[in-house]
Amino acid sequence: MSLFTMLKPQFARLSARHPGLIWGALAAVLVLALWALWQVQQRPAPLTQKDIDAAVLRTLSTQPLPSATARAADRIRPSVVKVLAYGRDAKGERIERGEGTGVVIINTGVILTNLHVVQGGSELVVVFADGSESGAQVISVQAKDDLAVLQAATIPDDLQAATLRSTHDLNPGDGVVVVGFPFGIGPSVSAGVVSGLGRSFQSPDGQQELNNLIQFDAAANPGNSGGPLVTLDGEVVGIVTGILNPTRNRTFLGIGFAVPIENAAGAVGQPPF
Repeated sequence: MSLFTMLKPQFARLSARHPGLIWGALAAVLVLALWALWQVQQRPAPLTQKDIDAAVLRTLSTQPLPSATARAADRIRPSVVKVLAYGRDAKGERIERGEGTGVVIINTGVILTNLHVVQGGSELVVVFADGSESGAQVISVQAKDDLAVLQAATIPDDLQAATLRSTHDLNPGDGVVVVGFPFGIGPSVSAGVVSGLGRSFQSPDGQQELNNLIQFDAAANPGNSGGPLVTLDGEVVGIVTGILNPTRNRTFLGIGFAVPIENAAGAVGQPPF
């Protein structure tokens, strides 16, 4: 005999005596059932791979990622410094003798730049990415590659050294970025490609020939000298040292040169790789 059959007489007597109680109980059961059904319907459907792919594509289309050039510039920028060389005139007044760019290669304040940037100065000042300034001194030179190594007297607490990369796998057509202070403006970013390898360049005064250079077409102007030439990964492969310009305008015509980082690291006294 079923439980419903056994309880049917009692249910009938209770219904006769207290009809309101029975209908109230039934209403409560119905409300509870409807609430449970609503809760089930409100549960989110499980995510599928198709849902995830669609969300990623929607994010990429509405919030594009930074360009490769921007990422490279952001990575190298904390290691780029402005280099100023000062001297004294006949009256003993301080005058600017040279202006260029440098790159921190050791976080103790060791900086690579061009020799021609600092050669005419008796007092050197470097300006770090955070705006702080420090005196500096030349601790090593490599004249054949127009390189000088500086040591800053005081450095920021969080000074970042650049990452150096071998040029052995560098090829014409590879993307490169130059960050520096052309005409004192910056830090400024320009981008281009490696135009050639193993190039030679005669200095503007005709007194020195530099060899085994990286040729590139990223815009470089006076003030970029001594700055880093970096890959799209933000790794330094060269030190910008000159521009080819047959005119007297001293502006960029599309051919720049950089000393390979292997040569540059030799000026510090140790190979980088």
